[in-house]
Amino acid sequence: MLRSERLVARRAPATHLSSKELVVRKGTKRDSKVLLDLIGALADFENLEPPSGEARRRIVRDIFDRRMATVFFALYGGKPAGYAVFFYTYSTFLARPTLYLEDIFVLEEYRRRGIGRALFMKCVGEAARHHCGRMEWAVLTWNRNAMDFYESLDAGRLEDWCIYRLTKDRLASLAQAGLNSRFTSDK
Repeated sequence: MLRSERLVARRAPATHLSSKELVVRKGTKRDSKVLLDLIGALADFENLEPPSGEARRRIVRDIFDRRMATVFFALYGGKPAGYAVFFYTYSTFLARPTLYLEDIFVLEEYRRRGIGRALFMKCVGEAARHHCGRMEWAVLTWNRNAMDFYESLDAGRLEDWCIYRLTKDRLASLAQAGLNSRFTSDK
């Protein structure tokens, strides 16, 4: 038995959905409030502060007006149950786009029904449709359920890579320092 088969066998069976119960569709600007509510629920799940009012306005602008990312919604029985937000990066080694899955979240009362899988597979389909060389995402180290799910699909954990981050304040100070550097040139 493959590792992925063992992981799937270990999990309790999910409730199967009919196509009438579950719809996964691309979001539009009319869905802004739903998206922001779901992002707030994700923040609660991850024990983080939800986006501020100004951040909420930027999210709506950046996703729906500037099209910097795409959102899919999962509707169960016509009600919002979850969402996924993704965008594209580019791999110079593969010479192909990469679909980066920024958020995938299902409200607690809708879990174990295949909704997360449906959202994830919708993103997989988008990646294939855009001829991506890969699809990537990050998982919190304490979210074992998510890791088990991804590993059941034979997704590989990148052991040789670490994620680094510069915050907005650090970006600003480094940019300012760079502007004052004799090694920086706009030529």
